Amino acid sequence: MLLSTDIWVGALIRRVEIGGGFAVVARKGDPRAGAVLVKVLNRRDGSARLLAEATRGDGDRVWMEPAASREEPELDRYIERAVRIDPDLWVVEIEDREGRHFLVEPVEKS
Repeated sequence: MLLSTDIWVGALIRRVEIGGGFAVVARKGDPRAGAVLVKVLNRRDGSARLLAEATRGDGDRVWMEPAASREEPELDRYIERAVRIDPDLWVVEIEDREGRHFLVEPVEKS
C-alpha cells in the first residue's frame, strides 16, 4: 500500500528539517493522491531545480527534472502551468545550503 500524499510530504519535510534544511508546502493538493513537485533552492550558489515524480516502465518510482532551467522564475512559471493542468498538484519548496533534495527515491539525471 502506498502512503497518502499528505503523509509522504510530511515525511519529506521532516527529513529536510533533520538534515538542517528548510522546507515548506508552497501548495497543497489532493491529500490522498495528488502528484508532487519539489523545488530545491541552493542558497550557496543561488541556483534552483525542479523535480517531478515519475514511474519507470518497471513500476519503480523515480524523480526527474521536468524543466532544464536552473533559474527560479522560469521554474515558477513551469509550476504555474502544471497547476492549471493538475489542480490536485502539491508543491514542496526546499532551501538548503548545499542544494540537497532529501528524496529517498532515485533521481534520474537530466
